[in-house]
Amino acid sequence: MSRRRSWAEPWKIKVVEPIRMTTRAEREAAVREAGYNTFLLRSEECYIDLLTDSGTSAMSDQQWAGMMLGDEAYAGSSNFYALQEAVRKYYGYEHLIPTHQGRGAENILSQVLIDEGDFVPGNMYFTTTRLHQELAGGTFRDVIIDEGHDPSSEHPFKGNVDLAKLRELVEEVGAERVPYITVGVTVNLAGGQPVSMANLREVAEYCREQGILVILDATRAVENAYFVQQREDGYSDKSVARILREICDLSDGATMSGKKDSLVNIGGWLGVRDPRIAEQARNLVVVYEGLHTYGGMAGRDMEAMARGIAESVQDDHIRARVGQVEYLGGKLIEAGVPVVRPIGGHAVFLDAAAMLPHLAREVFPAQALASALYVESGIRSMERGAVSAGRDPVSGENRYPKLELVRLTIPRRVYTQAHMDVTAESVLEVLDQRERVRGLEFAYEPEYLRFFQARFDTVGGDGIFA
Repeated sequence: MSRRRSWAEPWKIKVVEPIRMTTRAEREAAVREAGYNTFLLRSEECYIDLLTDSGTSAMSDQQWAGMMLGDEAYAGSSNFYALQEAVRKYYGYEHLIPTHQGRGAENILSQVLIDEGDFVPGNMYFTTTRLHQELAGGTFRDVIIDEGHDPSSEHPFKGNVDLAKLRELVEEVGAERVPYITVGVTVNLAGGQPVSMANLREVAEYCREQGILVILDATRAVENAYFVQQREDGYSDKSVARILREICDLSDGATMSGKKDSLVNIGGWLGVRDPRIAEQARNLVVVYEGLHTYGGMAGRDMEAMARGIAESVQDDHIRARVGQVEYLGGKLIEAGVPVVRPIGGHAVFLDAAAMLPHLAREVFPAQALASALYVESGIRSMERGAVSAGRDPVSGENRYPKLELVRLTIPRRVYTQAHMDVTAESVLEVLDQRERVRGLEFAYEPEYLRFFQARFDTVGGDGIFA
């Protein structure tokens, strides 16, 4: 009789960083000082920091060793060529334009490809991506399948593009006004949901017929490849590295934040196939980022990213990475907490609208829930709802997306299973006193990407709990 063995991370801990649990009074004061915006909390005020997985991963000993090999020459750094080779091998793009992080690549791509009056479809918006498209004169159009907006749907590929919606847009405005489609793999704001290979293949075929480029947001493409391996027929015997390359081969280019899948603290890139687009992008990277052989990164950071790319596609690594997220999600689902299902690759998304039904969308229940969770436990999370959605640039009215979520984002190779247990227990504590959570209103609202720097006041009394 065979016994099922427990699962464990494919690494051992070599260096630790002490963390401290603050008192409730300290946390109440801290969140008030931060204007009830978890982005404005200080790191040392947070016990378990689940704000983001961007640049918060733990690097390996091999990556740290590579940091000592940094070639900090202004031009022609050897580390650039190591990174270029890694991108060509694992992602398949011939031309590499390095940037300081993913949004630098988004800006350059938007400036190169978008003309005033263009429309850019995508499988759900992402905050910085849409803003760069709008600043370049374009209009974003959501073409994700309807299941992507339904937190309770168990569709295995909720990030899929709805071909009917894409065709409708092209027929409405003309293919000449659609320079490219952005396909997020995985889709962050849908809950880290993947795109199937079959769907991506259909999108690529249609776009080739129409003369529309397919550009991936490849920030978490390795996680998407893992879900394809686990969920899509015909891929269970293929490696994640091979599936990743197949995903990218169906595209014309990609923007990438290396701060996620690639296991580094800073850096990104734009990868393309067309040498004419590459030439324009290299011209702009000198304007916005730095020389085309460093693009805002130090040589040591490029070396760490090159090594991180190779580590990220190892099956044992990505299985453990997604497995930790699924462990936390499973505990919350078992306890009856409303979350986006199925569990995504980088985070567990709490359904704030379902958890706090007494709060209207106008008082930002997701922002309130993130503040309440911090006060209760010292756990820092992140709002992904109406605050993140911003205002319509034409009407000036708040956008209210169908999903009003709080993201519990798991940094790679940082926290243990015990930290996930504490997180689950803390969410349940807030759920038990959910009716006491107050709503929020703006005290200060920046013009762009307001969720980063906005400040709030509580509605109906002092403190996030009544």
